[in-house]
Amino acid sequence: MAKGKRNNSIRNTKTRDSSSKKIFDDPFLCAQFLRGYVGIDMLKDVQPEDIEDMSERFLWLWQEERDSDSVKKIRIKRDGKVIVLYVIALIEHQSSVHYDMSFRILRYVVMILDEYAKDQETLHPGITKTKSFQYPPILPIVFYDGTDNWTAARDFRDRVFLSDVLGDYIPSFQYLVVPLQKYTDQELIEKGDELSLIMLVDKLRNASDFKKFKDIPEEYLENISQNSPESVLKLISSIIAVLLYKLNVPTEEVTEFTDRIERREFTMLLDNFEGYDVQATRRESKAEEVVYLLSELGPVPEKIQQRIMRETNLETLRRWNKTAARADSLQQFMEQCPEITVM
Repeated sequence: MAKGKRNNSIRNTKTRDSSSKKIFDDPFLCAQFLRGYVGIDMLKDVQPEDIEDMSERFLWLWQEERDSDSVKKIRIKRDGKVIVLYVIALIEHQSSVHYDMSFRILRYVVMILDEYAKDQETLHPGITKTKSFQYPPILPIVFYDGTDNWTAARDFRDRVFLSDVLGDYIPSFQYLVVPLQKYTDQELIEKGDELSLIMLVDKLRNASDFKKFKDIPEEYLENISQNSPESVLKLISSIIAVLLYKLNVPTEEVTEFTDRIERREFTMLLDNFEGYDVQATRRESKAEEVVYLLSELGPVPEKIQQRIMRETNLETLRRWNKTAARADSLQQFMEQCPEITVM
């Protein structure tokens, strides 16, 4: 029962939820990202315990389904002191570039600084009015896993009219873009960490891409499988499960796949797996069968053929198949299947 319950949890995972979001939800992976993928020296020693999630304080900004955004407070040791750095992590996995990203970040920046000032005033009344008071640094990062190049302006000033004349009086800041596609598979493999495997999975777009996993060195997978925390293994299995369901791999095979990941059997698993789309093949075959049966009754208009071939519901196609097999004419079939409308 427990095993079935776990599988239902995976099956119900929204495919919209990018694995990128899970990177920043998990302190272990978030620390790996900041250490190895951002390119800022002062973050190269960040550990999971240094990261505090502050996202819930800014939920009111997420009125446009921006629940994949996150805000982290990072405590960093520098010159014998602990300093606070805020990181805004914004994830873009849509097909088109978000050209107003700098303004979205500006809203976060203002909100974070406002909240910080309020907290400091509570602890030390009047401190924000002193000459020595300083606001904390904020690092905005956009993790982009789309396939197109990121072409949006990275400086807010570039989005403001007359910035060439009044530039000194216009807020100016840049955000850092980390595009997933800039990393080759080999570059990710050379990093050798759990995050690199998740990013390799995130790059997969179809069944044929998944077959490339067979080219991954066994020692790379073996290192991850043997040294990863159990919680991260479960996370990796859930991310891969979402991909497999998108490829229409049967539930029982997904279950076997994810179970092997959690049992740390990576190499055996990937050697035996072949990417394919079973349900898509079945739907196409069934649609072709319906069209064939109708053609036995007489000429089938092209628009009706196209409508049948576009149908994705296998149960609907099965019903149409039975109706076509029993119909005496195309007109009778159409009367019994009125949902087939010709636009």
